[in-house]
Amino acid sequence: MIPGVLAVAGSDSGGGAGIQADLKTMLALGVHGMSVITAVTAQNSLGVQGAWELPVEAVRAQYRSVVDDIGVQAVKTGMLASAELVETVAELIGGTDAPAVVDPVGVSKHGDSLLAASALDSVRTKLLPVATVATPNLDEVAQITGVHVESEEQLREAAAAVLAYGPRWVLIKGGHLPGDAVDLLTDGSQEHWLRAPRYDNRHTHGTGCTLASAIASGLAKGLSVPEAVAAAKEYVTGAIEAGFALGEGIGPVDHGWRFRGRS
Repeated sequence: MIPGVLAVAGSDSGGGAGIQADLKTMLALGVHGMSVITAVTAQNSLGVQGAWELPVEAVRAQYRSVVDDIGVQAVKTGMLASAELVETVAELIGGTDAPAVVDPVGVSKHGDSLLAASALDSVRTKLLPVATVATPNLDEVAQITGVHVESEEQLREAAAAVLAYGPRWVLIKGGHLPGDAVDLLTDGSQEHWLRAPRYDNRHTHGTGCTLASAIASGLAKGLSVPEAVAAAKEYVTGAIEAGFALGEGIGPVDHGWRFRGRS
């Protein structure tokens, strides 16, 4: 049976991030992608021109429809704009016997806010405690914990601050630091440092969604958390290297880079 992964996230009309990136990643990595759409955005390479949150009832109905009939081997969350949505999704995940990858999306690649300030406490107290792996970038770490990371040495401090809210593992993404792209994966006892070269390519839209979906895909296939994260890091590094221009602004990573023989 092909493992199934459920993405709970917003729609990106430009196709580079959100549900669209999730499903492309899952296809590329050999799992069956399914979706719960939480919001519709008007979005392109220049930014987010509008966003419309779906009703909680619609989100819950989509989730139950998939999980109760098809079942899932992993869940991945992305854009959850309001406290009510965050709490609803956290409750649904808490009742699902599958690993959950939580990408606590706060701000888009273009700097557009995708999370209401009133929802931050719900992310801390409801969503992070049900996460198998949380995958915040440095801006999201600052938003959630108040810890501002300016050097690789501070990644441990950031990880400890996020782990205090209850996820089993945290992957602190250090891509905003200078030098190599270095991330820290830890459960508070063991550490895994993941490094990759930094490519001179501005077309990186969808990186966070892609990485979280790749981790969820690995977990659905039975990999351990460190194995799934290492495989996802390799996949997203290739996708970043192959990122391409689209429109007038920041283009997307290339989810199909392996199909095109790039490395």
